[in-house]
Amino acid sequence: MSEPATSSSDAPRERRTTPSGIEIPVVATPASRRHPDLSGPGEYPYTRGIFEDGFRGRLWTFRQYSGFGSAEASNERYRFLLERGQTGLSVALDLPTQCGYDPTDPMARSEVGKVGVPIATLADMETLFRGIDLAKVSTSFTINGSAAMIFAMYLAAADKAGVPRAKLTGTIQNDILKEYVARGTWIFPVRPALRLVADSIVYANQESPRFNPISIAGAHVRDAGSSAVEEMGFTLANGLAYVDELLARGADLERFAQSLSFFFYVHMNFFEEVAKFRAARRLWARLMKERYGAKSARAQHFRFGVVCGGSSLTAAQPYNNVVRVAVETMAAALGGAQSIFTCAYDEAFQLPTEQSAELALRTQQVIAYESGIADTVDPLGGSHYVEYLTDEMEAAIEGVIQEIADYGGVVKAIEDGYLQRRIARSAHERKSKVDRGESVVVGVNRFKNEHEEKQVGEVFASDAHATAAVIEKFERIRAERDAAQAEKTLAALERAASDNAANLMPYLVDCCHAYVSVGEMVERLKRQWGEFIEPVKL
Repeated sequence: MSEPATSSSDAPRERRTTPSGIEIPVVATPASRRHPDLSGPGEYPYTRGIFEDGFRGRLWTFRQYSGFGSAEASNERYRFLLERGQTGLSVALDLPTQCGYDPTDPMARSEVGKVGVPIATLADMETLFRGIDLAKVSTSFTINGSAAMIFAMYLAAADKAGVPRAKLTGTIQNDILKEYVARGTWIFPVRPALRLVADSIVYANQESPRFNPISIAGAHVRDAGSSAVEEMGFTLANGLAYVDELLARGADLERFAQSLSFFFYVHMNFFEEVAKFRAARRLWARLMKERYGAKSARAQHFRFGVVCGGSSLTAAQPYNNVVRVAVETMAAALGGAQSIFTCAYDEAFQLPTEQSAELALRTQQVIAYESGIADTVDPLGGSHYVEYLTDEMEAAIEGVIQEIADYGGVVKAIEDGYLQRRIARSAHERKSKVDRGESVVVGVNRFKNEHEEKQVGEVFASDAHATAAVIEKFERIRAERDAAQAEKTLAALERAASDNAANLMPYLVDCCHAYVSVGEMVERLKRQWGEFIEPVKL
């Protein structure tokens, strides 16, 4: 009887690491783990999930990201998706709205409605949700620099529709720190911008306690080039900065901590992505309990939504993206996400068509209802490899958080440009690995077809007259509104901005009810606070 082979090759075993640089054992064993004990789901520190019954009690929210052209066109797409089984809305705002410009601003005209829906006044918000019951649908807004204005407008729209604010559910991203670090749609300097975020969180806790007033976002940090470890480390460090800001303002930890949520991208290294969510859930619970003294389970919970797609999608051989999104959706679900948005396969080069958007939604539905992964809690829990990666990810993430603390904290690191430079280095390294073929991307640097033509399927057709219609509507609303009331509310907002003790949200809601525009509100705040100047990157 021959001895069993110890290796499939006589060559030395190659050292392998995850994209974040964590060494991968040839085989993981119980001895590989840092933390051999594993608590059950719903038990501190929640490694296996924050709910004891996982998705058996309730599936994650199917929240497809959409918005383009005009409020009218976006409303049609939302109703299309809701009719096909989507359970939550995710609103994409165009760049002028995100940066605080009205559609008539010379800085805005070429970008109106291009990558999201333009929302300038309450009239647009009312149109956006026409025929949709705000009390019955969970709505997410991806916006940061002008998030407080959009949140105020959503509250005003609920008021006009007769929907009690206490019934509103959903999330507004409202994470300004990652804008300075990775994305760039900032408006105000860091410290007054932090004040505006804190104002909106405190106000939401009082007025709309079921609505999450911030989604601390690692997604754009990841797409800017960081690794999974850096994405999570920077994001949790930002989260701690918001906690510190709120505590400095005297906010109630047990109350506001329950409304904090997080938002991430999922990339293609399946096990690392699952492990990063399990590690972050455990680490955040420990930080909230041990550093801040949070007592209630809900104040310790790490709740998060994800996007499956983003920079992992390719314009080359775009139908491969259907497979990528399916793999990433499995990782998100097995990591315990509370909401999932699946990108359409054509988002690498165009706005999704109805066909591609429906296929992206169906991807989630097939996984949720046919794969069986929702039948038991944390089905990968106890896997020696998954638990090893979870432990190693947690240690590495904690190391990134400590690095930022040693530098002087998130705000100083942003104002000095330290975090921006760090991400730029990681992005260069990631691209270099793809260019050298060390990181395989099917259809891009491996398995390319000679003379292949780009497969685009159905082509999205934009409305060439949409911008003109948006501007015409905006000018009409301004002409028809009560100008004196609009000026009165703007003057009150500007006075309040000079008082650091004042919460600006009630003033912003008043402005919205008077059909004051996002750009007008932003300009009054700029008079008091100025604008953020990007540090020089050396």
